[in-house]
Amino acid sequence: MAIKAVLREELNNSLRIKKKYEEELSKLPLGSLIKKKIKKYEYYYIVLRQKGKVKFIYKGKKITPKIIKQYNDAKQLRAKYRNLLSKVKKQIKFLRSSLRGKEAI
Repeated sequence: MAIKAVLREELNNSLRIKKKYEEELSKLPLGSLIKKKIKKYEYYYIVLRQKGKVKFIYKGKKITPKIIKQYNDAKQLRAKYRNLLSKVKKQIKFLRSSLRGKEAI
């Protein structure tokens, strides 16, 4: 049953990759940076979810371009890793169901 051995190996690799993606996601800063315009002034906030509720954290009127770039990069990486994580979870589900199948007599 060489096929089952290959599937088990691929499942182990997928689980390892899933763990890596989750670790990379946890390293990214939480939330997204947004700019609100109130009357004629602009204010920066970090928006995130805590316990199922949306929370706005005030960051000030002016923010350095470095921080803006950091949050924009984090937003793109977060989307990338979530997409990859979704794909690897589907692969894990498929591999587990394939390994659970009954062997031919």
